[in-house]
Order: sequence, then structure tokens, then C-alpha cells
Amino acid sequence: MGSTSVAQREFEAPASYAIAEGAALTDVVDGLAAHSPDFVAFQRPAADGWSEVTAAQFAAEVRAVAKGLIASGVQAGDRVAIMASTRYEWTLIDYAIWTAGACTVAIYDSSSTDQARWIVEDSGTKLLIVENERHAVTVADIATPELLETLRIDAGAVDELVERGAAVDDSVLAERRARVGSASAATLIYTSGTTGRPKGVVLTHANLLAESISGKIALQHLLAEGKTTLMFLPLAHVFARAIAVGSLAAKVTVAHTSDWSTLTTQFASYKPDFILAVPRVFEKVYNGAKQQAHDGGKGRIFDLAADTAIAWSEAQECGGASPVLRLKHALFDKLVYSKLRAALGGRCTGAVSGGGPLGARLGHFFRGIGVPVYEGYGLTETSAAITVNTVSHMRVGTVGRPIEGNAVSIADDGEVLLKGSVVFDGYWHNDAATAESITEGWFHTGDLGALDADGYLSITGRKKEIIVTAAGKNVSPAPMEDTLRAHPLIGQCMIVGDNKPFIGVLITLDRDALPGWRDRNNIPADVTIEALTANPTLVAEVEAAVADSNTKVSKAESIKKIRILAADWTQESGELTPKLSLKRAVVLEKYAPEVAAIYS
Repeated sequence: MGSTSVAQREFEAPASYAIAEGAALTDVVDGLAAHSPDFVAFQRPAADGWSEVTAAQFAAEVRAVAKGLIASGVQAGDRVAIMASTRYEWTLIDYAIWTAGACTVAIYDSSSTDQARWIVEDSGTKLLIVENERHAVTVADIATPELLETLRIDAGAVDELVERGAAVDDSVLAERRARVGSASAATLIYTSGTTGRPKGVVLTHANLLAESISGKIALQHLLAEGKTTLMFLPLAHVFARAIAVGSLAAKVTVAHTSDWSTLTTQFASYKPDFILAVPRVFEKVYNGAKQQAHDGGKGRIFDLAADTAIAWSEAQECGGASPVLRLKHALFDKLVYSKLRAALGGRCTGAVSGGGPLGARLGHFFRGIGVPVYEGYGLTETSAAITVNTVSHMRVGTVGRPIEGNAVSIADDGEVLLKGSVVFDGYWHNDAATAESITEGWFHTGDLGALDADGYLSITGRKKEIIVTAAGKNVSPAPMEDTLRAHPLIGQCMIVGDNKPFIGVLITLDRDALPGWRDRNNIPADVTIEALTANPTLVAEVEAAVADSNTKVSKAESIKKIRILAADWTQESGELTPKLSLKRAVVLEKYAPEVAAIYS
């Protein structure tokens, strides 16, 4: 363990488990089928609600599809790629690939032809399974010596594979299983590539098993038998993938959806026990509730309730709430918080956040309303979370402590270094990148952070994103951007000012908030967004949000000028990664004139 000084350099959480050399992810499927065959592992959308898939049924389907992969020419160790949105078949095919002794290559369903081509070529993919016609068109021109064929899920790929594999004997599956061990590659996940070519991260069966076991220990109140969750994050992303694996092992029932536009409606219908999301989802839930309250003339009540929730949560970390605060909190629980919990389905007792910084404000708000968000930290290279807050060890504003079997160290320059059972061994066919990122067993994340005396990690920025002004001031953009996005009108924003005399910011407007804002300010619907960016009332509201953000930083770090854009930043237009992180280099290139205008 690390020292007990105010700030320390290293903190380790020893493992209480061991993973056998012969262990594989498919052992979970076989074990459930043998010992808990009636456990409802998945629920699939049906005309009259949800149809159930038991552990026994899932195991049978996995084996049938695995035989089809083998009949299609997939050899042990081959790569099979999946390009699909979040749906039951993603997980089914994933486990079938492992059962066939092969390795899953994950491709985001939003990937372009060039992105998909690079992944297929670099990985040497043998078989490509896409979801629909749009994906088929995207990959139509991709041809490599290794690629045998492309199958479509919505055109009967699963049934086709089952039919092909009907003649494959069980002994073939047994032979494939014998060739898989914990050190075997389970998946290749390509980094989102905010800069340069994406690199293939090789995660082994041991990596994902360790993540599953450690995750269950850390989040035992959520990842517990009988719980349910609605999976909507992309399964191509390591965060969703790790929770999918962990949920099956913990006997959590999983339903899938890829429609982010109606999440609140789906939460109310499905009533999950917990959810997992990226910070932007929690921001949208908060901003949507605030906007609805203000549009309905109850804005002041909501704002007071939000302040009370945050104050109540903050008080939990310093002796507990005062009698007056407890009374206010109880009152607002009836008036406001209960309705917010109902919007999440009414049964949601917690949430897990990853993929980016949540921020202390949102963390305290959600804990204050009775839905604590357990923020964690990790990368593709760490099989998802390597640190996480838990019920017994929670410090809002941090990303928690290392999960079992893993360690965190802070380098002299503040970089976060990681080591442990969930940390990958290297990049696919890229020894140079591996050698650059792993030294003496420590993975160099590129993130900046600090450890407190109790081992809680705080992420303060990224080394490559630090802005250095013309006056030599180092500015980390993420904290200010987090604060600004809390305002309902602000969709996305990006701090600029590298080698410039002062800090500026590019801002996009939140499309969901604009209709209500128009109504409150008597702005006709036919007034364009371009015109709104210059509307004095709207500009004043955005400037007030900037002024509030400036109170939280030094004068040298404060934002001096803003530029409100008519454009929206999305995955499709190229400014955001699939986990909704900013591609800063892309934004700087596309909006160079707007940045120049800030400093003209």
C-alpha cells in the first residue's frame, strides 16, 4: 500500500482471487447453463413487451452460432469483426466467437468506410458481421486477402450460421476450447483515434475475467443476482463490453437498446435497477429536468432543490447534514427528487459513469436525489475501469480507488501510470507503440492526475490537451468545459488559447433546449439558429454561464471571449468520438476561422 501522506505517489489494491491459466470467458456460459439454466440472462424487445432468454437457451444459441463460424472457415485464433449497434445479437456473436476459439474485433457502428477498412486490414479479419444495409454499404468496398465474406444480422446472419453449423460435431467445440487459455486474445478494440491511426488494443480472456471479478467485488450492490440493467452504450466500447461480461457472470438480466433519443421513456418502461452511461447522458438528464421545470414555471423550485441535493451530498463527506438541511432535503424529495427517480424508472438505485470526467457538481446532485453515480476511470487498455467509487468507498469528484489486483502511480510530471490484472500487454502488431506506452510494467495513460492520502484518484487533464498561453500559463480545459456544459443552452464547448494572449471558447447550442428557450423569450420557430447565435438575450445567458465558470479558476485561466456556433458537433460530422469525447484537432481545423475571430 502507499504511504499516508497528504498526497502520495502510488496506491495498490491486492487481489483476493487468482485466474487459472486455462480459464476462458466461455466458462461463465457453460457454468450458468449447468447450474442455473432457468436464469433469465437477457430480455429482448417483443411485440407485447419483452421476451426472455434463459441461460440454457443462450448457451445453446452460442454453441450453434460458434459451429456456424467454424463451418464458415474460422480457425482457432482468427479474428471475426462485429459492426453493429447495441443489441442482443452483438453479445450472442461475441460469445460464439470465443466458443469457436477466435478473437472478436469490435467496430463502432458509426464508423466510416476508411475507419472500418483500417480495422479490417490491420486486424486481418477473417469474417465480418454487420447489422444492416447501411453498414453493408459502408464496408462494401473493403476487400483483403484474409476476409472471406460479410454477413448481415438483419438479413438472417444468425440463422444462416446456425444452419451452416448443423453438421459440426460437439467434439470440434471441445477441441477449440482446449486451445484457449486465459492468456489468449479475446478481443481487439481499436482506440477511438482522436489523433493518428487507431491502435488495436489486445485484451485477453484474463483481462476481461479480472475486470468482471474485480468489478463485481467493487460494485456488488449493483452487479448482483436478480438485478436488471438497460444496456444502451455501444458494445464496441470497452466500458459497455466489460459491464456486459460482468453482468452475465453476476447473473444480472440485461436488455439492449440503441435508441438514445427516447432513453427516459425506455427507463420508465423497463425500470432498470441500475444504468451505465457516459457523463454526457447524466448532463442531458439534469439539463432536461431543469429545462422542463423552467419551461413549466417551476424553475426556482428546481434550482433550490438542486442546490439542496448538492449541499446534502457534500455534507455526507463532512459529518452529515444539519437538521435544517435534512428537513429541506426531505421536503424536496417529495416535491422533486421522487419525480426525477421516476424518470429513471423508479427502481434505479445507482449508476456507473465512465468514458470521461463526470464532475463533482453532477456527482453530488445525483447522490443528493437518491441515485448515486459511481464514477470510475479506465481506458480501452485497462479493460474499462481500473478505479471506481463504491458504496463503502466513495469520494465525489474523484474516480475512486483501484479495483482489486491493480495499482495506480503518479509520475514526476503528474502523469497517471497503471499496472495490474486488467491492464493489457500491448497493441496489435505495433511493438513501437507498446514500448512507448509500457515501461517497467507501468502503462502510461497520457492523463494527468493526483492521489490523495486514502488512494482516491483525481484526473486533472490530459498531457496533450494542456493549453499553454502566450504568457506561459498552463491551462487544463476539461474542468471548465465540464462546468459550461452544465448550462442547458450549451451543447458542446471547447476551450482554446494555445500560444494565444488569453483563453477563449467555442460553444454550440443544445438543440433539445432551444424550443423551450424560444417559447420563454417569444422567439418564433422560423428564426434560424444562425440568427439565435447573435440574439442579445441568448448571448447574455451564455455569457452569464461563462462568467460563473470564471469564478472557479484563476484570472489567467478565465475565459475572455466566446464564439457561439450555429453548427452542432456530432459523431457523424466528425467532432466527437463514439463515447462523445471531443476530437480537439478536428475542431481546431474545421473551425480555424472562428478561433481566429476570437483573437482578431
